[in-house]
Amino acid sequence: MESKPKAFPIAKWIQVFLYLLFFPLLPLILSGRWDWWEAWVYALICIAGFVVSRLLVARKNPDLIAERGKFLKNENTQPWDKILAPLVGLGGNLIPLVVGLEAYYGQVHIFSWIPKIVSLILFLAGFAWSSWALVENRFFSGTVRVQSERGHQVVSSGPYHFMRHPGYAGALLAYLTVPVFLDSVWTLIPAGLLTVLIFIRTRLEDDFLQDQLPGYKEYAQKVHYRLLPGIW
Repeated sequence: MESKPKAFPIAKWIQVFLYLLFFPLLPLILSGRWDWWEAWVYALICIAGFVVSRLLVARKNPDLIAERGKFLKNENTQPWDKILAPLVGLGGNLIPLVVGLEAYYGQVHIFSWIPKIVSLILFLAGFAWSSWALVENRFFSGTVRVQSERGHQVVSSGPYHFMRHPGYAGALLAYLTVPVFLDSVWTLIPAGLLTVLIFIRTRLEDDFLQDQLPGYKEYAQKVHYRLLPGIW
């Protein structure tokens, strides 16, 4: 007798809806400015990037989808990451929220076309770099742990040939360019806090992997920089 496929939990559908549509469209929803082309561009990049990257992951590393879906449910997640991972996720969601609220209460347009175009290019670059890291790394879990049950090993191909934590680097670049592209000065606050959190998490994760993941210490001796090539 054939077993029936498992139903997709309602909580997962809600999560997908939030990340795929609600948060990207939040600046438009809160401000009510449906002619705000920059916010539409931001939303379309987020939505298209999410869909394309997940489709590529599902094709190349289908088991990674299940791994990332567990998030904090794995028992061997590092205790400090049970705090940092949700904080980073919350900080990322605060960015469109603050953008939308600032626009609703009276946005001041202070950035000209040139910095806006530059910030858009950098936002796209950061999003693409982070997505490439996700697709390339079969062990790109949502939390820091050694995935021994999945044969966890060092990944040094793709963007990992240039830096040890390209996913964080790309996300950081995207977060820091949103305030300029969307004319949101107040968004610099959550973006700045996210920068601090990402640097802390990167340092803790890198130290953990050097200590716990076989081959990572040797990899770190070849790829010298964590986030910023030539600096750190």
